[in-house]
Amino acid sequence: MIRASGPITPPPRHSILLSTTLISPRSIPPWAARMKLALISARPTIGDKKKNLRTMDQYIKRTPADLYVFPEYFLTGDRCKDEFRDLAEPLNGPSVQQIKKIAKQQHCHIVFGMTLADSTVDGLLFNAAVLVQPNGGVHAYKKWFLPTAGPFEEKIFFDQGEDLPVFTTSLGTIGLLICYDLYFPEITKALTLQGAELLICISASPSVTQPYFETLLPARALENTVFFAYVNLAGTQEDLIYWAGSQVYDPLGNLLKRAPYFKESIITCDINRKDLEPARARRPVLRDIRPEIYQDLYQISRFHHTKKPAEQRFD
Repeated sequence: MIRASGPITPPPRHSILLSTTLISPRSIPPWAARMKLALISARPTIGDKKKNLRTMDQYIKRTPADLYVFPEYFLTGDRCKDEFRDLAEPLNGPSVQQIKKIAKQQHCHIVFGMTLADSTVDGLLFNAAVLVQPNGGVHAYKKWFLPTAGPFEEKIFFDQGEDLPVFTTSLGTIGLLICYDLYFPEITKALTLQGAELLICISASPSVTQPYFETLLPARALENTVFFAYVNLAGTQEDLIYWAGSQVYDPLGNLLKRAPYFKESIITCDINRKDLEPARARRPVLRDIRPEIYQDLYQISRFHHTKKPAEQRFD
C-alpha cells in the first residue's frame, strides 16, 4: 500500500534502485521468455454478465494465446450507473469462478475488467482489473484515478484503490492499470520499480479521448522501458462511442501491433522478455532515476495551495 501521511525520510538511493534490478533476461530460458498476447476489442452487453462470459469464452477458444486481455468493464458493460451495485461481485464470486475454469481448461492467463465488491465492507465497490492464472491464482488491481467530469461519473459509484501490486506469473511479472490511470506516470513508474516487465492498461475510452491516449501510450512504454499493452472497448455503450484500437508497444516505445479503429477484433502479438535488457542498456532510464524527487513531488503536490509547514508562522 502506498500512503503518505506526514514528513517522509527519503530512503537511501541504493534501496529503491534494488527494485529496478529485475531478473536478468540472460537467466530466462528461451521458451519462458516468449509469450503470445491476444488483445480483444469488443462490445459487451450492458448488464448481461452471462452473455459477456460466453463472449469471452468464444474469443479465447477461437485464437490460441498465452494471455488474453479484455477491456475495462467487460464483465458488466459500461454506463451501468446504479446497476453497478447489483452487478458487482467479490473476487471469489461466480463470474470469476467461471473464468478460472476457462483459464484452467485452455491453460491460459486472462485479464478483464469488472465491478468488484469489497470483501469486508458491504456496499463498497471498485472498478477493478482482474488477472486469472491457469493454476487458479486470482489477483485484482483497483483503479486509483476515477474520472468524474463530462460524461464520466466514476467517483459517484466507486471507491479509489490504494494498492499498486505487481503479479508474478509463469509469463513474467505483470502490472495492471485502468484507463485514466494512464494520465499519471507515477502509476507506471511504481509498477516498473517493483519489477513489472509487461504493463497492461484496460480501458473504456470514448472517441473524444483517442488522441490523448495514443500520445501517452508510447511514452509510458519508453519512460519505463517495459512492454505495454492497451485494450479498449469497441462499439457503443448508451451514449458513448468507443474507438477500439487495442495496441502493443515495445520497451523503446515502438508500435508492435494495433487493432482496427471503431471495430470489434482480436489481434495477437508475440513479445520476448529478452528484449528488455538491450532496451534498458540503450535507454537507461531506470538506472538514472533519482528517488529524492518523489519526496519533493509529495511536498509540492500536497502544499501547493498553502505554505509548507516550515514556512508557516504563528504570530
